Amino acid sequence: MRLGASLAAEIQPDPGPAVPVAALRGVAKRFGAVKALTDAHLELHGGETHALVGENGAGKSTLIKILAGLYRPDAGSIEIDGRRVEFDGTAAAAAAGIAVIYQEPALFGDLTVAENIFIGRQPRGRFGMIDRAEMNRRAAALFERLGVALDPDRPAKGLSIADQQLIEIAGAISVDARVLVMDEPTAALSGVEAERLFGVVEGLREAGTAVLFISHRFDEVEALCQRVTVMRDGAHVSTDPMDAVTVDELIGRMVGRSFEAMFPHRSTEPGPAVLEVDRLRRGGLAGEVSFSVRAGEIVALAGLVGAGRSEVVQAVFGIEPRDSGTVRVDGRRLPSGRPQAAMAAGVALVPEDRRQQGLLLDLSIMRNATLVRRKSLARFGFLTGRAERREAAEWTARLRTRYGSLHDAAGTLSGGNQQKVVLAKWLSTDPKVLIVDEPTRGIDVATKAEVHRLLSDLAADGVAVLMVSSELLEVLGMADRVLVMREGSIAGELDRDRATEESVMRLATGQEAPA
Repeated sequence: MRLGASLAAEIQPDPGPAVPVAALRGVAKRFGAVKALTDAHLELHGGETHALVGENGAGKSTLIKILAGLYRPDAGSIEIDGRRVEFDGTAAAAAAGIAVIYQEPALFGDLTVAENIFIGRQPRGRFGMIDRAEMNRRAAALFERLGVALDPDRPAKGLSIADQQLIEIAGAISVDARVLVMDEPTAALSGVEAERLFGVVEGLREAGTAVLFISHRFDEVEALCQRVTVMRDGAHVSTDPMDAVTVDELIGRMVGRSFEAMFPHRSTEPGPAVLEVDRLRRGGLAGEVSFSVRAGEIVALAGLVGAGRSEVVQAVFGIEPRDSGTVRVDGRRLPSGRPQAAMAAGVALVPEDRRQQGLLLDLSIMRNATLVRRKSLARFGFLTGRAERREAAEWTARLRTRYGSLHDAAGTLSGGNQQKVVLAKWLSTDPKVLIVDEPTRGIDVATKAEVHRLLSDLAADGVAVLMVSSELLEVLGMADRVLVMREGSIAGELDRDRATEESVMRLATGQEAPA
């Protein structure tokens, strides 16, 4: 059966739990000489959240676009309720009940929230005019069903990514979408926003929607999903109930390496304290913060979102002035609010938001990689292109960065390779203290392993590493010591042997850590 948007009525209701709402079987797709998919399989059942995992390049995005009707497969089949179908475009897939929520929503900023939900199908009143009151009423009813409070009549411009995603979800359920695909939905969300989204997803699942959830974060996959499918090199590797497979097994299937290889921690004997923070206080922190990081040591700042971790590292580096307290590097006191002084003392900061704070996306990879060293690379006040290219080529090669040309804009790189350029920029300064804020957010598993290897190597070479991470697996796998923050203060300290998910969360939520 060939489906156009007008033929949605031909699709029969799901005849039973054994028959998936949607399925892709033996799907293959190539673009020129590149085989994006070779043998992909996926079954989505109503009332189930199904995880799709795999490193970048595994074929997940291509598979989604075939399901959404954007691409047509070269081989294999798509089934809806057990019946083979062909989509002749995205409208046909939407008519079959397929809705896709991408990582970065595509709304019309000048239109209202309600107009974005019902665009192209606005309710009409007398004389065919758009009935705005009815449209707003329907939008409000959708938000009530989702359990969120959004004003249907406000412009979409200026809304957070989280609220934009909720608008797209409201649009999907307004047409009774039976399959909801969510592609890295939490990459740009805070913890509170992600929790709200999880509640919405769970409500949709309980109402019978089939949810396909794509994420690089295993804690989200474990918390939300009932089944998980692994892809590698464009092919199906495995599908299992979530409670029948471990994270270690998933990683091994995705990238051919073990859980231990993801966190290549190298035990070293720490040297003297390099970074010393004493009674630091600044706006946004409820209390004082004191800690130290020794040479050859990785110290993680853990805690819930809003605990003050990023505020601490920004005050240490001097991006934000501190209200009181001292910061010392090798015993030398750093002035407040002066990043240049921190850099001169050997402190480097890889910020949380690489696109907004770590890179100039329109500048070349070469220029970004050498940005903080341009003065030291110059001879007699002149910086030659040869010196800049040599420095950029050396560090991007050391970090195994993939790019076409050093002259390409940094914005053309994948997220993982952008992160490597930010690291290259700061590592070229030969820092004594490296501060990394969410170093692997939004990058695939293989690239995470490379970043972890790099941090471990730096610590082994005597660099003092201070890491902020919201991923407990990363904290537990990489840190020699864990400092748990709560409401702007250090709630407790755990050495590597005592740090567990339970002990970290007990401190983060105000409970006493187990002895």
